Amino acid sequence: MLDLKSDRGRLVLAAALIVVCVVVRGAPQTTSSATGTVRLAMVNVPDDVVRPLLGDFTAQTGKRAEIVYTGNDPFAVGREGKADLVISHYGHEGVELFVTYGYGLWPHAVFANQIALLGPPGDPARVRGLTDAAEAMRRIAETRSTFLANDSDGQRYIEDILWAKAGSPAKGNWYVNHHTQGPQAAREASDAGAYLLWGVPPFMRLKPQAQLKLEPLVTADPIFQRIMVAMVVSAKKVPGVNESGADAFQKFLLAPATQARIAAFRYPGLNQQVWWPAGRQNSARE
Repeated sequence: MLDLKSDRGRLVLAAALIVVCVVVRGAPQTTSSATGTVRLAMVNVPDDVVRPLLGDFTAQTGKRAEIVYTGNDPFAVGREGKADLVISHYGHEGVELFVTYGYGLWPHAVFANQIALLGPPGDPARVRGLTDAAEAMRRIAETRSTFLANDSDGQRYIEDILWAKAGSPAKGNWYVNHHTQGPQAAREASDAGAYLLWGVPPFMRLKPQAQLKLEPLVTADPIFQRIMVAMVVSAKKVPGVNESGADAFQKFLLAPATQARIAAFRYPGLNQQVWWPAGRQNSARE
């Protein structure tokens, strides 16, 4: 029996307690880094194009990746140590703080999705297939076809650019702003037979559910592309995250073969490219 009153007994007990504390405190950190799983936290949009790539990543690297969050604030998930790689639009307000406060490593552009000028199948302004979205806006104004403003910051920003480029035509009663956004704005545009600026991925998800009477009519203008970036969560700032696995997934996204798959992605019923490669190899020799 151990004599706790002796110096040797007290030393043995102290050593045992230290081992127990290390095991208990270290256990939660094995979830990601020790198993090799790469946890992805993303805004809502890229789920469509990223999920089909997960199997290829495993086949090529032997590592497993899973999407653990899709929503408006993937950065909180990264800060809490519940994700290893965060993917977001470059213009998202959370990107700058996530990187400058040291939670995320330098963001790398990986792909771009896009918005489109949606409109009724009859297309009264005759804009279908135009490659210049400002010309489409000019025609809408000229024909006084109904245009419904999507009152989100991102869509209004693009609208303002196009309107200025189109010569800032006067807005009459055909220009409607109910201060609605996203799905609600799309439903109202469908009911009114109006044109609308909105993201193609959320539109394609909502269209069959809400039976929207809208089509993507203008998609080819590069101004519609919205760059998305991937940020590896820093293990120095957030202990226990799988930084090496996240770096491997980021490199996988940037690989030429993966970038080609992103370019080839198509939504059922829409034979148009709406996801674009955005990877860059900026070496010192360029």
